[in-house]
Amino acid sequence: MRPWIVWGTGLLSYLVAVMDRTTFGVSGLDAADRFHAGPSTLSSFVIVQLIVYAAMQIPAGVLLDRFGPRVMIASGITVISAAQLTLSLTHALPTAVSAYGAIGLGDSFIFISVIRLLPNWFAPERVPLLTQLTGICGQFGQFLSAVPFLAILLRDGWTAAYLSAAGLGLFAGALTLAITRDAPPGTPAAVHARSFRDAFGEVKTVWARPGTKAGFFTHMGNAFSPAVFALMWGVPYLTTTQNLSRGVAGAALTLSVLPFIVVGLLVGIISGRWPRHRPRVALTMMALTALTWTALLALPHPAPHWLLVVLILVISAGQPASMLAFDFARTYNPPAALGTAQGMVNTGGFIATLLIMQAMGMVIATTGGYSFEAFRLAWTTQYIVWAVAAVGVAVYARKARDSETFDESPVPVTASEH
Repeated sequence: MRPWIVWGTGLLSYLVAVMDRTTFGVSGLDAADRFHAGPSTLSSFVIVQLIVYAAMQIPAGVLLDRFGPRVMIASGITVISAAQLTLSLTHALPTAVSAYGAIGLGDSFIFISVIRLLPNWFAPERVPLLTQLTGICGQFGQFLSAVPFLAILLRDGWTAAYLSAAGLGLFAGALTLAITRDAPPGTPAAVHARSFRDAFGEVKTVWARPGTKAGFFTHMGNAFSPAVFALMWGVPYLTTTQNLSRGVAGAALTLSVLPFIVVGLLVGIISGRWPRHRPRVALTMMALTALTWTALLALPHPAPHWLLVVLILVISAGQPASMLAFDFARTYNPPAALGTAQGMVNTGGFIATLLIMQAMGMVIATTGGYSFEAFRLAWTTQYIVWAVAAVGVAVYARKARDSETFDESPVPVTASEH
């Protein structure tokens, strides 16, 4: 029972972190009034948050290997809560943007720390499924921002809503310190005391392992399309070129929950029982996403609604497929470097997301604004990422199969697999 309590406590912090990273999505109009900001300025909130989160992944992983999951989870949720407290009180735009950057900073600590607990407390064959369940359960943090947070915002105003978010985060942090432990009593230490110079020197070694690169490209190729669609360009695309109302477009995005759960459970089971199939699952999901986009972009007119539903379902399935990256990281790196490896593979999708967001913005701006043809051309920038990621997975997964594994039996390679 103790392992489930430890995991559940860490999961609570992750739920709160997901809520805090998505509060801006339901309070954007209120933020515009409070900070007297226009649309372009408001977009900087999300961009700063994403940039900080992505930039901190490798440093956060190094710190995780040095201090352990318990300290990192508590520190991350405390930073987020301090940022929410600042947002509840400030009326200054620069301070607010900085606070959203701090949310990205604290958020970068939490997910990789929660899944770092799993191999310390559970049998190896359970870890892939529990990794997927962590991601699935964490997505319900969006419910916290969309329902109770929004209800407080509408009833009591900005200050009360953000104070409530800060208070919930502090509660989760206190619970983490009281209950969570890095590993069961009597097991080898999960924290590895070494200098920061040595710890950051390990980054090069971790990246040199082909399993880490396979995880990086797996995350890159599967995580970016649903992220770009949900965070920035999905609703504008559906409303301006596919003739959906804003309400219908927003509701359509909620369809992503179903494939996340179903595909996540399926991918977790496959990864745990048949780890040699991880590269095939990752590549198949990339190919399916690219084919669905191709079918949509090939149309010279707005798509039928059923095809838009298929698109959202398919690209959303890429998120759980991207989490195979953490299974690659865990399998092909020793426990002493696992935090660094997890942070490293987690940057793949976020780097691609930021690049495609910016590339699409440039294409749309230079081809006449929010038009059908501009969006049609802008979405084709995705194919560059899929091509790079697919080659990366194919090449490095093959090399990884011949390398040393650390949490599972070596995976035999048959002649046909070469």
